[in-house]
Amino acid sequence: MKEPAPNRGPLVRTAERHRIGTRGDLVPRCTARCRTRPFCSMPRFRSRAMPLVRHLRRAVLSVFACLALAACMAESSATLPAKLPAASGPVDTIVLGMGCFWGAEKRMSALAGVVDVESGYANGSIPATYKAVLEHEQALQRGKATGRNHAEVIKVSFDTAQVTLEDVLIRFWESHDPTQGDRQGNDVGSNYRSAIYTDSDAQQTIALATRDAYQKALAAQGLGTISTEIAPLQTYGAAEDYHQDYLQKNPNGYCGLGGTGVVYPRQAGAGTSPMPAHPVAVATALDASSLDANRQLVVFESNECPYCEQFKRDVLDHWKSPVPVARSLSPDAPQGWSLQKAVFATPTIVLFEHGKEVSRYTGYSGEQERFWKWLGFRLLTPEQQKIAFEQGTERPFTGSNLDEKRAGTFVDPVTGVALFRSDSKFDSGTGWPSFFNPLEGAVTLHEDESAGMKRVEVRSASSGIHLGHVFDDGPPPTYKRYCINGNVLKFVPDPGA
Repeated sequence: MKEPAPNRGPLVRTAERHRIGTRGDLVPRCTARCRTRPFCSMPRFRSRAMPLVRHLRRAVLSVFACLALAACMAESSATLPAKLPAASGPVDTIVLGMGCFWGAEKRMSALAGVVDVESGYANGSIPATYKAVLEHEQALQRGKATGRNHAEVIKVSFDTAQVTLEDVLIRFWESHDPTQGDRQGNDVGSNYRSAIYTDSDAQQTIALATRDAYQKALAAQGLGTISTEIAPLQTYGAAEDYHQDYLQKNPNGYCGLGGTGVVYPRQAGAGTSPMPAHPVAVATALDASSLDANRQLVVFESNECPYCEQFKRDVLDHWKSPVPVARSLSPDAPQGWSLQKAVFATPTIVLFEHGKEVSRYTGYSGEQERFWKWLGFRLLTPEQQKIAFEQGTERPFTGSNLDEKRAGTFVDPVTGVALFRSDSKFDSGTGWPSFFNPLEGAVTLHEDESAGMKRVEVRSASSGIHLGHVFDDGPPPTYKRYCINGNVLKFVPDPGA
């Protein structure tokens, strides 16, 4: 999938945004998912003169690795008004940092009484431009810079006759996770820090008071300490035009915000919470005794998560993989098991072996083949991986299942989906398992001109793995020979066979 990019002019070097996303460690270098490293960190440009196309390629890959944070996605169908209502009373402003300013702008614009929201950069010691912020953050991460980076922020202007500063800050606290330090969900770096930048002592006092109140609510739910920077506004610069009203122009664009689910504790008679007031239900961790201690997948989900529902429809509802899978609304590991790091986005699919996390795949937006590839790198042997993902070929007469003659079904070793029945298997004398017909819809065919030959490649329709090739020299009734690598077939005998 690819989002339509707006017309951004000559300064657009990042297509959408440089995003840090955890889609899984397919291989030690994450070549198939992140293209750069196991944990998708800020792209490290080799030189400032890197061609535009490489910026675009890396940025697009980073963006679509990180479309998983449920809170903003649940709002994706909401349309903001083209123009916010005019103020009827005095207007005040405050500058807030909540991670990516695209989602922050959308959240705060939806609050009644807000008359303008502008994306910008604040309280750094460098030029206030998107390019400068990105390059400085990369330099900081490499230890090549020391100056303070800007935070991505929004300047919120609000009508004090309609909404109070406290209400604005309540929306701020409830709209993101203020306990994450220099990150917000998939977005990692000091430029994504949580921040409140004030312009008066009165604003500073209210900001601190609301922080303390929300900290008590978080602590009551077992959550961590607020790390939000609350300080006077020192420097501010408006972001480039293409960042302004971004999600209004691109409704399906990246949002990147996920709140804690904890409602701010308003005093009785003080009005209603600016966010929907729903009871906070803290789900309990899965009981490990009901799981497979040797190897178990756990899908960490959240309420009102459309991408969790999509993953369920696309993958879980048809699950046949040999690995057992369980779903959890709790972000905690099953009781007595351990995660390598916190779950911060949903869905996150974690593979546990012997009670410990060994790999994870974070976020889902319909890319089934990439999910199965991630899992395949954990389930298959190196020899199987070479065949499945690198279009390799086993030596003739060396693969599995060549002499399998029992009644049964040959299935995809990753998804468990049936590919061929044994009654379509025949001895071709070639040294590879051969079939004259696959099960309906089980495989897909693709032109293959590799190795200086024109052939037709056979792939598993469920996982996309390479199986072999098909030729026109088979027996009747199809006269086809599906020449398949036996090592990427799993045989399941019929009962009693």
